[in-house]
Amino acid sequence: MTYILKPKMHHPELPANARGFTRRDYEGRVSTLCAGCGHDSISAAIVQAAFELDIEPHRLAKMSGIGCSSKTPDYFLGQSHGFNSVHGRMPSVLTGANLANRDLIYLGVSGDGDSASIGLGQFAHSIRRGVNMCYIVENNGVYGLTKGQFSATSDKGSKSKKGVENTESGIDLVALALQLGATYVGRSFSGDKAQLVPLIKGALSHHGPAVLDVVSPCVAFNNHAGSTKSFDYVREHNDAVNRLDVILGRAPITADYAPGTVTEVIQHDGSTLRLRKLEESYDATNRIGAMNYLQERHAAGEIVTGLLFVDPDATDLHDRLGTMERPLNTLGTKDLTPGAAALAKINEGLR
Repeated sequence: MTYILKPKMHHPELPANARGFTRRDYEGRVSTLCAGCGHDSISAAIVQAAFELDIEPHRLAKMSGIGCSSKTPDYFLGQSHGFNSVHGRMPSVLTGANLANRDLIYLGVSGDGDSASIGLGQFAHSIRRGVNMCYIVENNGVYGLTKGQFSATSDKGSKSKKGVENTESGIDLVALALQLGATYVGRSFSGDKAQLVPLIKGALSHHGPAVLDVVSPCVAFNNHAGSTKSFDYVREHNDAVNRLDVILGRAPITADYAPGTVTEVIQHDGSTLRLRKLEESYDATNRIGAMNYLQERHAAGEIVTGLLFVDPDATDLHDRLGTMERPLNTLGTKDLTPGAAALAKINEGLR
């Protein structure tokens, strides 16, 4: 395989963020995916989100498994930490890394095959444990690397490129994430950058397990009439529940929005999610309401996008385990060997 490197030279007057980085500093290698692949649009949204959040590249760790989606971390954040695990095992690798070094921002990138099939158990347990992460599923409803078989998220009744109808019920990863206790849950469409970028910004800023299911059409095997993951189908059946902006405490962010009501949710870390309501009845802080709304709109043949649920008082795995603020990977022998007196005290407490 030939890897094409992007030229290191760039215009000296490119806009820089508060940390002095340009957008180019958050890019990676040139993509080798099919031209027009929705995954490349997601990569571009991640680059834009990291740039706008002023994240220092070395403070972010990107993890992935196997599949077209798991190739994409090579195409963004080239100066960040990265680890490509085996098929379906990314969540456990991310959990271990998070436990060892809580100072990093963890971004898990996976696909519907990687997360909803072989990695379903890994996906479920990383969420229920409350791992502090942004978990993005690039969902195209098909196995693109192995020539177009249905995946576990393919909707019942959808048709393959060869005209075969899927007779099995699809797994809704958003509904599953809500049930498992994810504290930030959203769905978007790779072709809707205006919605996707702020959703990723909110997920990266969130304290707790944040899950984003992004419908990302496969132009080679799942972008035809009869597919429920195609560009045309998603655009025609999209039901956006809100518009989102992210406000960090250190700097104001202004935006020009259409008329409508605004709800602000202050998160655990002090950042603010600004929700512009398109439907007065929708409450993004109601987990049960979000689950019911998903089922109602699914029955109507619609794909719900936007921020579906957020818990402003979320906790993570470190909070529940009571670990120290200092990253565990910085502890030395002296820190990890408390001595005979401490051991005797522990043993006495167990009698």
